[in-house]
Amino acid sequence: MTLSLVIPAYNEAGRIGGTLTHACAYLDRQPYDWEVIVVIDGGPQAAAGEARAAAGARDNVRVIENEVNRGKGYSVRRGFGEARGDRLVFIDADLSLPVEGLEGMMARFDAGADVVIASRTAPGSRVEGAPPAGRDIMSKVFNLAVQAMAVPGLRDTQCGFKGFTARAAVAIFSVAQSDRFGFDVEALYLARKHGLRIDELPVVCRYHGGSSVNRLSDGVRMFADVLAIRRRHGKPEVRGEE
Repeated sequence: MTLSLVIPAYNEAGRIGGTLTHACAYLDRQPYDWEVIVVIDGGPQAAAGEARAAAGARDNVRVIENEVNRGKGYSVRRGFGEARGDRLVFIDADLSLPVEGLEGMMARFDAGADVVIASRTAPGSRVEGAPPAGRDIMSKVFNLAVQAMAVPGLRDTQCGFKGFTARAAVAIFSVAQSDRFGFDVEALYLARKHGLRIDELPVVCRYHGGSSVNRLSDGVRMFADVLAIRRRHGKPEVRGEE
């Protein structure tokens, strides 16, 4: 199995079916073997049924459900734990980062990257639409804190489209503990600690409505998570990335 694509989904009823249909249509055109794992992280029960209906009879698409909302980090780890691919990728369920970006991601893996992260600030990226009110400011402030305390040099840690070789995923997610928004930073922090090569991939980002981010409460949790990561894992070496 070449690729395992994990789609964590919270409150995505009415959208997850279309997302899965679009992702599978793209993957059907690729020359490699693949699987998709949708992780329903709480929310309306209709979402799981919608995803299973979209999957149809495909034996390479699985839909699993968390008993309650556990967070994006937990859901990604759970999906990766069931993945069989040589390359493990997660993507946000709203496809604000188009699944077609997998082409560039796979090329970076072929060139030797251990971890490939989509970046909305990398040269060549393009952002269409506007983020929800206040979210852009929160993201910029959070990024400054991340640069200072965790992973200096990485310009966009929170973009919801990241890939890992199976070896890198085991090294990172066997010890990662952040269940919610801080999990991206923790994953990259651990990648740095293991000396893994991290490539930043320019992408097209198309903002949609319906964000589940709460600017105040989630912002506080993000900063708390970053502080916890340093305490939990110690200080990593800073190595260059492509």
